[in-house]
Amino acid sequence: MNESEMDVVGIEGAGGGPEVLRLRREPIPRPRTGEILIRVEAAGVNRPDVLQRLGHYPPPKGAPDWPGLEVAGTVEAVGEGSGRYRPGDRVMALLPGGGYARFAIAPEGSVLPIPGDLDSVHAAAIPETFFTVWHNVFQRGGLQSGERLLVHGGTSGIGTVAIQLAHARGARVAATVGGPEKVEAALRLGAELAIDYRREDFVGRLRSWGGVDLTLDMVGGDYTARNLQVAAPDGRIVQIAYLRGQRAEIDLGLVMTKRLTLTGSTLRARDVAFKAQLAAELEREVWPLLANGTVKPLIDTVYPFSKAAEAHRHMDDDHIGKIVLVPDP
Repeated sequence: MNESEMDVVGIEGAGGGPEVLRLRREPIPRPRTGEILIRVEAAGVNRPDVLQRLGHYPPPKGAPDWPGLEVAGTVEAVGEGSGRYRPGDRVMALLPGGGYARFAIAPEGSVLPIPGDLDSVHAAAIPETFFTVWHNVFQRGGLQSGERLLVHGGTSGIGTVAIQLAHARGARVAATVGGPEKVEAALRLGAELAIDYRREDFVGRLRSWGGVDLTLDMVGGDYTARNLQVAAPDGRIVQIAYLRGQRAEIDLGLVMTKRLTLTGSTLRARDVAFKAQLAAELEREVWPLLANGTVKPLIDTVYPFSKAAEAHRHMDDDHIGKIVLVPDP
């Protein structure tokens, strides 16, 4: 490498609105034992990035202080003990942070080959969402073929992946979305039922559908009580965010009489070994679906690094699928 510094999208000051995202120069990192240095061609934008920008979700110890949880590109260098990858390999990676940069470091266990002929923009939209969905829907939630899954936020990055993967593996899927365009998008992705929450309450529709075996919820707040109402006996509810508030009133009578399970998780702080195990399972179970086109990340908009503030503003607007950043020419 001839370069010694790189562009990164940093958070200026203590954080705040999108305008605090600004380009700055940082030294190019060097991979340590078991690490891979990736020349970034695209980086996914995720809700945790917004929370970090606001000062609510600091990076784990040792991670860069700029945002970015997923990237795709080519291997630039490998650290000692890294045996699978070589410079020039096309890869994607899940990161603890630091993806909004021209180069990024990832533990080798969190690096995966780009399947099939996917381009870097689509590949960069995979790690955070697919790791999250696989763990919470299939590992933690235990979704089986023929069961009924409810996905709140069905046209978000997480939602679009959850619908596709569940449908591909034989589950029946319902989704809540905001607006007619998103209803159509969710149905195209494989949802059997798409409910516009701005026009109708989802409880009645889902009860007539037969109830829900598993709910993937990123809304929280007042949705929690309604999730309990639509849950089928022995139903499971997996919480991965709480956009409408982290506190909720729970009817313990419903939990007991229906034998419900309410669980949740976060991914960023999990250790390297856990993420490596998750990556290996994804490569075995899901990568063939990506390679043959059965499942594909849905891209809403692509922005250059210099317009990262606009990308974050767009996160709060109506969008369908993932928002992705690419380095400026």
